[in-house]
Order: sequence, then C-alpha cells, then structure tokens
Amino acid sequence: MSENAIKRVVIAGGGTAGWMTAAALSKFCGRSGVDITLVESEAIGTVGVGEATIPPIGKFNDHLGINEDDFVRETQATYKLGIEFVDWGGLGERYFHPFGTYGFDLEGIEFHHFWTRQKQAGEDHSLDAYSLNALAGYGGKFMRPEKDHGPVLNKLAYAFHFDAGLYAAFLRRLSEKQGVSRIEGLIGDVEQNSESGLIEALALQDGQRIEGDLFIDCTGFRGMMIEGVYEAGYQDWSQWLPVNRAVAVACRRDGDPEPYTRSTARDAGWQWRIPLQHRTGNGHVYCDKFKGSEAAECELLESLEGEALTSPNHLRFTTGRRNQFWSGNCIAIGLSSGFLEPLESTSIHLIQSGISKLISLFPSQSEAPVERAEYNRLMSDDFDHIRDFLILHYKATARDDSEFWNYVRTMDIPDSLERKMDLLRSHGRFFKYDAELFDLTSWLAVAAGQGWGPEGYNPMADALSDGDVKGSLANMRGVLQKTVTAMPAHQAFIDRYSKAEPVSWERKKT
Repeated sequence: MSENAIKRVVIAGGGTAGWMTAAALSKFCGRSGVDITLVESEAIGTVGVGEATIPPIGKFNDHLGINEDDFVRETQATYKLGIEFVDWGGLGERYFHPFGTYGFDLEGIEFHHFWTRQKQAGEDHSLDAYSLNALAGYGGKFMRPEKDHGPVLNKLAYAFHFDAGLYAAFLRRLSEKQGVSRIEGLIGDVEQNSESGLIEALALQDGQRIEGDLFIDCTGFRGMMIEGVYEAGYQDWSQWLPVNRAVAVACRRDGDPEPYTRSTARDAGWQWRIPLQHRTGNGHVYCDKFKGSEAAECELLESLEGEALTSPNHLRFTTGRRNQFWSGNCIAIGLSSGFLEPLESTSIHLIQSGISKLISLFPSQSEAPVERAEYNRLMSDDFDHIRDFLILHYKATARDDSEFWNYVRTMDIPDSLERKMDLLRSHGRFFKYDAELFDLTSWLAVAAGQGWGPEGYNPMADALSDGDVKGSLANMRGVLQKTVTAMPAHQAFIDRYSKAEPVSWERKKT
C-alpha cells in the first residue's frame, strides 16, 4: 500500500444505503487494510419505504456470502416475481410486468414477433400466458430454480419484498462482524482542506472528530456533503415525472402473501401494495398540484385490505439526480445521489449499482479524477435509462379521466425515449443502450399491457408457416402451465425454508 493510499473510509449515514455500502466495502476492501467507519444517529429517521426489489439484489446478497433463507427469515421477506399494474392503460385494465422472459425464440427470431403475428391473425392469448413468472404469480406459486431444473423452470427470475429497516439491521450485524466501526452521533460540521478542498473529517456535535481519506454520503435527500459541501447540483425531472409526494402506512396482512407487488393507478398518481410475512406495506404516490395530502391519506386508508398498524408517514421528494455523484473525495450513494419514484422498485438497485461501481473504480488515493469522471458517467447513464422507462408508464396510457393523466399523456418526452418508443411501437424492435437495466421483456410488458403496441412485427417472422407458429406457441403455453401446476404454493415454500418469527404489533405500537 502506497503512502497516499486510501486507508480510511467514512460513511455518513446508516439506513439501507449506509449499511449496504458498509457491508460491501468491508467484504471487498477490509482485508486490504482499509478501515471503515459508519457514523449515524438514532435521532435521525430513515425513509424506509424501499421494500420491493428487482432480481440483481440476489447477486448482491450472494456476493456478500449471505444465506438466502436466513436473509428471508430475518427481514420478514417474501418472494417477488414481478409487478401487477392496475388501471394504468385504462380504467378496469391490468397487466403483469414479469421478471424473466416471454416464451422462446423461434428460428433465431424473437418470440414477441410471432406473438404479434398471431394476435393480428385473431389469436387472443395475452403475453401472461407465455411468462412463467406471470403464471406463477397469479397462481400464488413459487419455487427457487436450481441448476438441474432444466431450461423451463430456470426462466424463473425473482427478487424480494422485505422490511427495509430489518435489512439495514441485518447488514449492520454482518458489517460489524467484518470489522466496520459504528459511531453514534450527529454530524455538526464537515472539515475541508483549505488548499485541495478535499474533505478531511466529520466533526460531530459531541466533539468527536472522524478523519478519513474517502467519504461516502448516505445522508438522504439533504446530501450533507455532496450538496452541502461540493454543491454538486441537481437535475429536476418533475416535468416528466411529476409525482412529488407520498404517504405510507403498514396494515395487517389479509391472507397468504402474493409473490408480486401491486401498483394501482389513481387519479393523481398511484398506490403500492407490498406483501411481507408480518404485514403489508402500502403507499400512495401523488402529485401535489393535483391532489392534497389529506385527500391522498384518506384514499390510502380507505383502500387498505387490513387494519392499519402504523400511523401514516408523509414524504416529500423531487424526482431527479445529482449532476455529479462523485465530487472531490466524496461519493453520494442512495437518496443523496438522486431519487426516482419507486414505480419499478429501483431505489435499492441504484444503491447497489453505485456500490458495485465504486468497488470497480475504488481509488488509490483521495484525488482520483479519472475514476471520478467514469463513475459520474456510468451513474448518469443508469439514472437516465431508468428515468425513460418510468416515463413510458405515464406516456403510454389512454387515460383521460383526470387532469393528471391528461398532462402526462400529452407531455413532451426526452428524445432518447421517443426513439425507443417509435421503434417498439412500429414493428416491435428494441435495443438496449449501454448497460441499460430494463430489457425487452420490461418494455414489451408496459407497451402491450397498456394497449400501446407493438403495431407490427419483424417480417422475418413470416418465414414460418401458420401451422408451425400456432403449434409452437400452443406448446409453449402448455409447458409453462404444466410447470406452474407442479410448483408449490408461495406460502408453503416460505413455511418450509424461511418462515419468520411472528411479530406482536400491539407490543411494537406501545
């Protein structure tokens, strides 16, 4: 290790972002002699609504050496196969955005081109009939795919619903075992070197001084260091994603938990429903230009499927991202880096993405202009690509029953999104840009599910005869349905492998 090497990493803030960062850095950097310190205060609450995830979280946990059954049990988790969208394309309509893929390609041509061809010929099978995840989700089934399960069951991709507070506590225990030092305290000041401008220490209100070489800002929306010290700037995306308020409340679980998240469109936003083992998480995300907080709270409480277990928690946010995620010797991870509404469960993924890029670009010394520039480029791409996919949900709608939906349906959209929509709508063509998160399955699910496209298909799909295509698609539906029938119930799988201890909510509320 050189004299100027990074020897001390200081993480400001705990919660999901702070402890995910601490767990990963202590796993991959701890053995190289890097000391990791996390500063947090129990007096500062966390947002804690990031309870639904997407499949990459499994890889993150696996890289940390976490046993999946232990994780599910300790975080009161359930399994997630996708998201059901209700009333998004039009009132009374619903569709499933599955993880995994649709069908099987034929003769090197993507499956959806044949599905579109048959749909135009009068066949009325939805995309759900060709998705193992959608069929299992609606059937209340789950089974963890293993290497010897064959190509059909191995199409099943999954993520989790979990209690974000319990996940942070789980990772804290892991991090401290791996040598992370936790300091309780409120940050009073951030000390900079007068010549270089680099951060040298955090001064706590109780007089402690925490020195470091590299600082991770996990202080939430305020961005104490990335914005408070370095004035990184913020791109406001409200013109495309206008929802800016949320109210969240937990309720008693009613029946066995479904293995999917539900997103129900409302007149000025949408509502989430996330089933955990010990409760159901609910929230109403809305735009305050079209609905007040009292009305949003009342609508949420009236729609609960069980007794409310917590008081409503109101949140304010502005959708967007920092202009710079890494400035000086400070890197923003989590809400301090930006916020994209939780419509597609990307909040925790963006934390994970920031951490993985930091590990790949971990600097050799405090001033690292080459690594900093690449990190900022990659994180900007991540946010921008996800932004476009979220906008698609609002733009590709036929709803005209409220001012909110009239606004988003007719709004101007980024050129990058316009190009992708034109290609997909005309003949079902799709290309991923760079390391774009959401693939063809995701874009097709929203487009077809909201009645927006595709309108045509690749003419190369006409090379197969009508009989061959019809027979192949029928065989796919049969094989997938047979596989789902043989799977255990979601609750039965949890009971067998990772059932959590029951929670006494009466005791917790007192």
